[in-house]
Amino acid sequence: MITRRTALRLVALAGAAGLTSPLQARARDIAADWPGILERAKGQTVYFNAWAGDERTNAFIAWAGEELKRAHGVIINHVRLRDTAEAVTRVVAEKQAGRDKDGSVDLIWINGPNFLAMKQQGLLYGPFAEALPNWRYVDTTKKRSNIVDFTVPVEGLAAPWRLAQVVYLYDSARTRRESLPISVPAMLGWAKANPGRLTHPTIGNFLGSTFLKQALYELAPNPEILDRAADDASFAMVTAPLWAWYDELRPNLWRQGREFPETGPAQRQLLVDGEIDFYISFNPAEAATGIANRQLPDSARVFVLERGTIGNSSFVAIPYNAAHAEAAMVAADFLLAPATQARAQDPRQMGNFTVLDLDKLSAEQQALFARPDGMPALPTNAELGIVLPEPHPSWMTRITAEWEKRYVR
Repeated sequence: MITRRTALRLVALAGAAGLTSPLQARARDIAADWPGILERAKGQTVYFNAWAGDERTNAFIAWAGEELKRAHGVIINHVRLRDTAEAVTRVVAEKQAGRDKDGSVDLIWINGPNFLAMKQQGLLYGPFAEALPNWRYVDTTKKRSNIVDFTVPVEGLAAPWRLAQVVYLYDSARTRRESLPISVPAMLGWAKANPGRLTHPTIGNFLGSTFLKQALYELAPNPEILDRAADDASFAMVTAPLWAWYDELRPNLWRQGREFPETGPAQRQLLVDGEIDFYISFNPAEAATGIANRQLPDSARVFVLERGTIGNSSFVAIPYNAAHAEAAMVAADFLLAPATQARAQDPRQMGNFTVLDLDKLSAEQQALFARPDGMPALPTNAELGIVLPEPHPSWMTRITAEWEKRYVR
């Protein structure tokens, strides 16, 4: 069976050999027509459907709207969502009603199952992402999540704009970085030497299942199998080392692994209270923002594992029937601009790490991503190391069910 990585290499080779698909031709047409797209976008209003559960992100979208209006005459109307599925459902309903143009959704903040659903149902405009002028800065090598979303090839149907990656937080005033584990096997040895000083959120919380997914990456005999859907045979074989590891780890966890914090903030409080020595997060800027918000001590820091940690990208996509596709593309391109990405990464703004490859930037542009003065808790892009792709979603579903079967009494 051809793996996802092999398939992506074949696609790249085909492109290098001059084999052009209709989708590639469409992307080339968009790139060639970019001046016309900018002109037609003037005066258009982009109905940007985006989750509104974080006020700093809402403020960032508002700032982006002001900049787009000033620079390109594009107006951003933030349609605030509680769940991305609301926008997906709206586009599905319009398709069923035969509304194949002048749709009510122009741009969606999306990834994971929602992106897969829209791609499978032919509800996405494009491919457009690789045609954007700022695409040339995107990291498609070390940050594969920019082109593969939860094992689903994006194929230009969405543009990345922010990155989440697993890190571990600790208090440097109490714990030396050199004493902490740098691999999953070493984590077991550390826990045995420091019983009760490590935990993870309950497996029903995505951080709890991510704790196990991260371990599975290092313990699986062949991590590439995680690119494919898990079946009964592969799941049992591939996860056997994980459960052997966890069986030894669990008695050495906080409260002997009989209780778990319900959420990320709950485990953060355990660190603050001195009950544990480090915990998992999906936000590389969490230490810096936690210090700024007085939720963590000034000595809070983050670290990653030497073989890399799981990450995923958030995307913006354009529905197939968007009324203002030109302006939506201009907005997507603006979100990829180095100056925009640098502002997004600043913990004083949004605190989300960049999807760009800093080696592709000029020295002046790279300087925008320098760690702000007075924020030693913010890791540099280099310190975050390798971004591992998310396994196929079926692994998380099965891991959660298996964990509950094994350990919930």
